[in-house]
Amino acid sequence: MARSGGGNCCSLPNGVRARSVALAKWSASLFVKFISNLNLNQTNDHLQLSSQHFRLNRRNTMTEMLKTQAIVSRDTLQNGGWKFEDVRVRQPREGEVLVKMVATGICHSDVFAGSVPKGASPLAVYPRVLGHEGGGYVVAVGPGVTVASVNDPVLLSFASCQSCFHCKSGVPATCKDFLAWNTLSFDKVFTSDTLPDDATPDITGTFFSQSSFAKLSIVKQSSIVNAKELIKDKSELQLFAPLGCGAQTGAGSVTKVAEAGPKDSMTVIGLGGVGMGALMAARLRECHTIIAIDRVPSRLALARELGATHTIDTTDTPPGEELVNAIRKVTEGLGTSVTIETTGVPDLTESGYEATRARGKHIQIGISPDLSYEVKFGLARGNLFANKSFIGAVEGWADPREFIPQMIQWYREGRFPLEKMVKFSPAKDFQRALDDMHRGATIKPVILWD
Repeated sequence: MARSGGGNCCSLPNGVRARSVALAKWSASLFVKFISNLNLNQTNDHLQLSSQHFRLNRRNTMTEMLKTQAIVSRDTLQNGGWKFEDVRVRQPREGEVLVKMVATGICHSDVFAGSVPKGASPLAVYPRVLGHEGGGYVVAVGPGVTVASVNDPVLLSFASCQSCFHCKSGVPATCKDFLAWNTLSFDKVFTSDTLPDDATPDITGTFFSQSSFAKLSIVKQSSIVNAKELIKDKSELQLFAPLGCGAQTGAGSVTKVAEAGPKDSMTVIGLGGVGMGALMAARLRECHTIIAIDRVPSRLALARELGATHTIDTTDTPPGEELVNAIRKVTEGLGTSVTIETTGVPDLTESGYEATRARGKHIQIGISPDLSYEVKFGLARGNLFANKSFIGAVEGWADPREFIPQMIQWYREGRFPLEKMVKFSPAKDFQRALDDMHRGATIKPVILWD
């Protein structure tokens, strides 16, 4: 059966997907303990901290470790190394915020980072708390924080230096230190609950400067979008949590990278969270032809509901000449003016570029897990003379503090129906949510912390 990806900011092809989840058939007893050392009261649709533990002011910091729960990656997912645990989290420091998560989207990038064998890559850091699509409420802030105050609702996205040329140009997704702030940020902020109270933190956090697979987590302020004026209640904060990466990457790639419009035709390869975000953006930009490609029938059906004019099942039409010809057949032999490739599967990447028409744009989002893989395009076949563009797109070239409010506005206008691809699960049932995602039963799993 032909391979097709899930659609995400760092998608996984079938082989890695199988190693990441299908082989991870462990069963563990999950014990969820209430945050015993905090006095929490239910008010205004969210939990506020009692003043007996914190003074509710914008500059508040903490002097004690706080008990919480987290999904801790102690080993690879395929080795059964992801565990739901009681842990402790340290206090916020300069430029940091302590956030109580209410929801976290699960992205293939989390699976990718938590599936790299120990010693195989700088990404292979264990134990670690992942998660990078968080939404919650501010519990406390460190010195120098200006983006949010205690009790503010916040949505979390990627972090950036905010001072380089790209950040100052309004495109923090191309920050010169993007990797250092996000995937290669290894500050230890959590402590195993089995260690003494005064033990040095032993669990790495700050994945995408947020590590939102924890009920309480330390977040760098550049990752924060203040949602005080954006949301109506906690349920919206839960729904909007995945906007910070997957949906943003897909929609931004259409609206900002491709700058698509009514004169464009578009192919979207891979119908996970990123692919569906791209598809919805293509519809709201009124692209006249939208071809959705995947191998999961339920995803193809949803794609038609969300605006795809044509769908192609790669089970029947495999990558290569057959897929290229199928795309060209729909477009009078031309190919589409924009291709959004979300899977990172090499033969799908090459097919997508081949099927992009002259003067068209191939937008590459997915990354092959084989980082040494080189995509090869034969110039003699006409690709050079066709004046095509091959463009890499991280986070849709978006500035989250501008683009997340834009997506929310589209949602309120009924043009970005995020609810159609989100499925909620309790955080302790994360393994089931992962399984549902990888077999195509769920487009965007979101785990809830309350």
